[in-house]
Amino acid sequence: MATTSFSRLSIYFCVLVLCHGSMAQLFGPSINPWNSPRQGSFRECRFDRLQAFEPLRKVRSEAGVTEYFDEKNEQFQCTGTFVIRRVIEPQGLLVPRYNNVPGVVYIVQGRGSMGLTFPGCPATYQQQFQQFLPEGQSQSQKFRDEHQKIHQFRQGDIVALPAGVAHWFYNEGDTPVVALYVFDINNNANQLEQGKREQQVYGRSIEQHYGQNIFSGFNVELLSEALGINTVAAKRLQSQNDQRGEIIRVKNVLQLLKPTFTQQQEQAQSQQEVQYSEEQQTSTRCNGLEENFCTIKARLNIENPSRADSYNPRAGRITRLNSQKFPILNLVQMSATRVNLYQNAIFSPFWNVNAHSLVYVIQGRARVQVVSNLGRTVFNGVLRPGQLLIILQHYAVLKNAECEGFQYIAFKTNANSMVSHLAGKNSIFRAIPVDVLANAYRISKEEARSLKNNRGEEHGAFVPRFQQQSYLAFLNESESKTSE
Repeated sequence: MATTSFSRLSIYFCVLVLCHGSMAQLFGPSINPWNSPRQGSFRECRFDRLQAFEPLRKVRSEAGVTEYFDEKNEQFQCTGTFVIRRVIEPQGLLVPRYNNVPGVVYIVQGRGSMGLTFPGCPATYQQQFQQFLPEGQSQSQKFRDEHQKIHQFRQGDIVALPAGVAHWFYNEGDTPVVALYVFDINNNANQLEQGKREQQVYGRSIEQHYGQNIFSGFNVELLSEALGINTVAAKRLQSQNDQRGEIIRVKNVLQLLKPTFTQQQEQAQSQQEVQYSEEQQTSTRCNGLEENFCTIKARLNIENPSRADSYNPRAGRITRLNSQKFPILNLVQMSATRVNLYQNAIFSPFWNVNAHSLVYVIQGRARVQVVSNLGRTVFNGVLRPGQLLIILQHYAVLKNAECEGFQYIAFKTNANSMVSHLAGKNSIFRAIPVDVLANAYRISKEEARSLKNNRGEEHGAFVPRFQQQSYLAFLNESESKTSE
């Protein structure tokens, strides 16, 4: 049974087609990290004021809710992004669909199963079923179902959704699944002409798509003939008079063939995949379709502490996912950063060098200030859970967690996004000579040295100075008692 997404991205079912084009286009030997392969919106992306967004409207389905952020807002149009949040109730199934643009999904909470159908790849999973027949015929017969791999997802997972790849999600847990979707409309995978692209994405109402899918436009007789089914089944495929929406309720538990990994097995598999991806990146020669495309990993957990890039036991940890760690992001051309700031911790001020950033708050609160590249304060407020803040490329941002801490995930519009920090290790101040700083800002050399070195050994998450001084005093006191 099929429905269409109600978003202005025109998300539909996918009819399986073979993959065309060179695999070098998908896994090329190198991509310029300073640039992003995006078509761009050709707008003057300068704002005197930014705002924190919450979902603007909700559309109810039989077994869940789809929430839409305000895609008509000029900040979304400037960055070429589109964001929705889905809540899938237990035994809820998000029916198969594909996107005409790439995107990533972050699982805020819950667990379940999902399938991604890569065109041209073999159906390697086989299930045996026993079907009971009516009286007068043989009592039962066995039939075989073949399909592509089914993946399990859980809280903290990042799922990559390449453009044109059909997918579905099923909640097999006891609590609702909350999933945040971020799509990159300006990605080159969306080859619609600029004006037509905006018209397709922004120019249609949700009501126009309700109860429709790509099969709705075909003639019933031709469709039934093409698919080898009767006309009754073809009409059902078109979702005529189906009011269940895009998230339907499964009456009985889905019988799915899927691997069951323990956490240790999953970690061991992740290490093998990292090693494989590193070997893959060292070779500039493309292998065949199955080696590079059909076996690619589409899900990775960003909350796993072992994947943290930066950790301060008193301030927090930062985990980044880019195409080096997660090769499928080369297809999607997006990346993600997960930040967990502890009580009152400060995130080193920085700007995004080669990407826009969409910050979604998971837990806690923080005072956030954003400054444009012209030095104007464009945002100064407290972010709370469920809010989304768009930070434009080259805009500097400073975050200070409140007493309950602050956890968020940032989606970047580049597979290998880079940031330039203003403080701490590897910051711009650490790279500039003391005399240059002293003369540039009319400060003494001693002040310039403090500016350069006070956070010199810290990286990413900082402890506030008063907490740091208290902690150092505690250490000194402990050492003196030990010596006595």
